[in-house]
Amino acid sequence: MATVRLKPNESQESLLRRFRKRVTNSGILSTVRRKRWHISKSELRRIEKKKAIRRARRRQRKAQTR
Repeated sequence: MATVRLKPNESQESLLRRFRKRVTNSGILSTVRRKRWHISKSELRRIEKKKAIRRARRRQRKAQTR
């Protein structure tokens, strides 16, 4: 759990900004989004394979333009 303490003479905006930064760095939101629906392991493998293919194609296109 991400926690922040109010520093002396700190505004609410900067406190909120620090909290948001800490939450994004900890990866809490991405974990929650990922676990929002149950995805079977076979489906997860299929999705990861699809992502890997897309990454490879992007790298290949990038290498061709150089």
